[in-house]
Amino acid sequence: MPTPYGSRGGMAFGAEELRVLRRALALALHPVPASADDLQDCLHLASDLDEATRESARLRAFLLADLGRYRAALPGTAAGYLTLLEEALGAGYRPRPDDLAALRALRGNPTAAVLLHLCRRALLLALPGGRATTEDPQKQDPDRRPPAAPRPAPAPGPARPVPTPGEVFPRRKPVPPPPDQHLAVG
Repeated sequence: MPTPYGSRGGMAFGAEELRVLRRALALALHPVPASADDLQDCLHLASDLDEATRESARLRAFLLADLGRYRAALPGTAAGYLTLLEEALGAGYRPRPDDLAALRALRGNPTAAVLLHLCRRALLLALPGGRATTEDPQKQDPDRRPPAAPRPAPAPGPARPVPTPGEVFPRRKPVPPPPDQHLAVG
């Protein structure tokens, strides 16, 4: 059975599915009477493709609901939100105005800045008369491509070393007992 593959919604086929697909394409290109087994295999493959499509739609709906929850909890969920938004954009998601507002609020984050650029570009391509209709993607200038998303930097450590409990609460040296105050009379 084909399964969703990757974040771009492609499909992965096994050897048996590819055999059936090749046979179906051959029958479509060179119409000859098909055997009952060939027809049954084609119907089964079509059913599997329909099931995979439904599953892909279900996963997309789940991803978008998750994205909305993370967006609502910003700025505390910035790392998770940015990761989910990047995955959603890769799967064909069209950013909404609240995504742009969230990214503008997180502009200090390098990943957010790159995603904001990608979202703005995606919106321009989606508009009638946008760059997609006026510019041939094959002739696109490589210098005008958006920069790749940087890897998140590790969380910065404290500005100064954290003191140990021994430095914060030093041991007290025992105070020697006072000398015997009784003087001998002699």
